[in-house]
Amino acid sequence: MSPAKTVRKAKQPSMTEFEVKIGPPKLTRFERARIVGARSLQIAMGAPAFIPMEGPYKGPIDTAMAEMEADALPISIRRSLPNGITQDIPIKALAK
Repeated sequence: MSPAKTVRKAKQPSMTEFEVKIGPPKLTRFERARIVGARSLQIAMGAPAFIPMEGPYKGPIDTAMAEMEADALPISIRRSLPNGITQDIPIKALAK
């Protein structure tokens, strides 16, 4: 019998070590609009919210914006250059 192979996962860089190599070091207004729009559509279609909402229900857009401000969204932004180089950037690594 051969010994069991151990599989090592690559260490994910922490958000303080993450370097944004493509584009600005913050979330652009276009990326913010795309994220809020996509997430509000999911909420409107019945997806559960990632954060508890206090008070009366204000709508899917307000819920999506509150999730974005609370850094509760597990979403990455893929930025690419014309030569084909891409970078996946978690939104937690981007400054507000």
